[in-house]
Amino acid sequence: MSNAPIDFSDIQGLVRFGYGPLTEASFLLLNIRDAQAARSWLTTAPITTAVELDHAPMTALQVAFTREGLEALGVAEGLLVGFSAEFLSGMAGQESRSRRLGDVGANSPQFWRWGGPGRVPHLLVMIYAQPGRLDGWAQAIQGPGWNAAFELLDHLPTSNLYGAEPFGFNDGISQPSPDWKRQRTPEEDEVEYGNLLSLGEFLLGYPNEYGKYTHRPLLAADAPSSAVLSFAEDEPDKLDFGRNGAFLVFRELQQDVRGFWRFLDKQTDANTEARQNLAESMVGRRMDGTPLLPALTHPIAGLDPKFVAQNQFTYDLDVNGIRCPFGAHIRRANPRNADLPPGSNGLFARLLHKLGFGNARYRDDVVASTRFHRMLRRGREYGPKLSPGEAVADGPDSGEHGIHFICIVANILRQFEFVQNSWVMNTKFDAMTEESDPLLGKREGIAGCPLVNTFSLPQETGARTRIMDVPQFITVRGGAYFFLPSLSALRYLAIISRK
Repeated sequence: MSNAPIDFSDIQGLVRFGYGPLTEASFLLLNIRDAQAARSWLTTAPITTAVELDHAPMTALQVAFTREGLEALGVAEGLLVGFSAEFLSGMAGQESRSRRLGDVGANSPQFWRWGGPGRVPHLLVMIYAQPGRLDGWAQAIQGPGWNAAFELLDHLPTSNLYGAEPFGFNDGISQPSPDWKRQRTPEEDEVEYGNLLSLGEFLLGYPNEYGKYTHRPLLAADAPSSAVLSFAEDEPDKLDFGRNGAFLVFRELQQDVRGFWRFLDKQTDANTEARQNLAESMVGRRMDGTPLLPALTHPIAGLDPKFVAQNQFTYDLDVNGIRCPFGAHIRRANPRNADLPPGSNGLFARLLHKLGFGNARYRDDVVASTRFHRMLRRGREYGPKLSPGEAVADGPDSGEHGIHFICIVANILRQFEFVQNSWVMNTKFDAMTEESDPLLGKREGIAGCPLVNTFSLPQETGARTRIMDVPQFITVRGGAYFFLPSLSALRYLAIISRK
């Protein structure tokens, strides 16, 4: 195992940066018309790297491929088999996967605009720019051979809601911190929640939180055209096609902003303050991003200095879910727990826990350790702003609203799919029943649990208030699994041809 410094010039910049100052963005879903023309475009495409500059760039360009896209480009089957099964299958490639992800009913891939059967794009071109520069940059990156190389499947515009998502909540506050300095040595059992995670949780070719290297495509040292690739750290006789690359999960999520606020307005008898309080209980934060829980007295390792005040908390101080309900969206997305429950610091306490004894509360250890399931979120909102007051008022809507959900992971199954299936959609999350995520959750009954459309608010008295018949507020309109290659892997893709 090596601790060689990171070559940021070999990593696409989206892994390290969210490109926040580049408030204009556009996502192009393309199919490859001509592989040679597409490879020619890759040769000159000005892909933005993860090298840190003194100031934000004016523009940025990122490129990612589906399995279908790599095949269309000419990647040999022997290399493709090195990818994970979920990437090769695709987001909508199996009925069982769709069921686990909650892509059923109105979310079913058969209704998607893109990504469903026969509509999987070959590549995703992500274009970012500072205000006023997007159109010019989009034209500049295309070049004379663009139309010969690609066919436009769909164009996904974005909007700038100044840090908020369409329901009106400040977003993007909580992000894990990759260990770019490669100084972290994960312990077998960690008893404190931390935000600093091994680089291999997000980039291929590096050790993850288990101290292992995620499976990825490797080539023989004498493979044709492979001189542009570096050798693998864990298998130094192989060339690492995956190193400095990552998987990118993209889901187009349409949000029913009017439906959300009107439902809450009805539940609270049009009381503006109560309506907002209920919305904040469902999300798990105040609309300005303030936590519903008090700050911890000891620091959490690895927090982004810009967001310490909004992230200096865990749920250990809210064991009954009074302040932040167990089913709140942010609890499900990031339970903020460690490997062992609170009070397991001592050697004897750890031993008791491993033997299955000593849990002080029945909810202890019913949620998997968070550190193995984090994701870097890089999404963008779309549609015009609609305030809660405007949403509940009479009048026509001003268009569609939603989020282009984007996350970066090294393991689609263990990170995105686990969170989506075991936490977001799971009706048994944190020992609950009959409810899934109040925002993202499905509302169709499942075997053994016909009722999944409730939301409960624990009370100091011990009883809980239940909100019944919660509608579906978010609908999936498209999605796919992409591979975000390193710059060296892109150079390799630009010079290969199918053998």
